[in-house]
Amino acid sequence: MKLLFLGTWEIIIIVLAILLLFGGKKIPELMKGLGKGVKSFKDGVNGVDEVKSEETKSETKTDAN
Repeated sequence: MKLLFLGTWEIIIIVLAILLLFGGKKIPELMKGLGKGVKSFKDGVNGVDEVKSEETKSETKTDAN
């Protein structure tokens, strides 16, 4: 899995390629969209965790009766 270990030059080349492809003005928009996507994903994961905890609480209440 050597593919995941990027050196300094590889990162610089990737950043330059992104700058050339999208331009300096588009990058903030792309990062904003990426941030919103990550936030939405985290909210979704937290929502699933809350639903699971509510289900286990209701199951333990049912079992206790």
